[in-house]
Amino acid sequence: MILVMVDMIRVNVSITNISADRFWDIRKPIPPIQINTNLNLIGMEKGSEGSLEVPFVLTINYNPSIAQLSLKGKAYVVGDKDELDKVYKEFEEKKPPPPVIVQSISNIVFVESIVISRALNVPPPIPLPQIPEAKQPTEKTARMDYSA
Repeated sequence: MILVMVDMIRVNVSITNISADRFWDIRKPIPPIQINTNLNLIGMEKGSEGSLEVPFVLTINYNPSIAQLSLKGKAYVVGDKDELDKVYKEFEEKKPPPPVIVQSISNIVFVESIVISRALNVPPPIPLPQIPEAKQPTEKTARMDYSA
């Protein structure tokens, strides 16, 4: 369980189920792929001691179908009673959950999914930073000559 705290809300994220399959033969090179990620917050329930429970599912699909990952769990949201009541009321009104809840869940599950993808020897489900190639000066570049 991992704790994230922002303002008056603390979010404990707990992963309860992990499912991961590699379908692509390990001896074959992996072709160019597209990775689709989907984080669903299943609902929101009032928990014990004035907390909120937010079950979630993260699914990651590779196209072509080289692997599939799924992480399920719950986020336990605790904090100021008035703030939690406001969050729950907005949920009942079909408003999106506060960013602190979504961001806390996504931070945890994406880090875990990277570890799992490494174990399966498949590309991670987040884009890796691209380092641009250094530009070589061309002959057309103007040069200043300060010699006398």
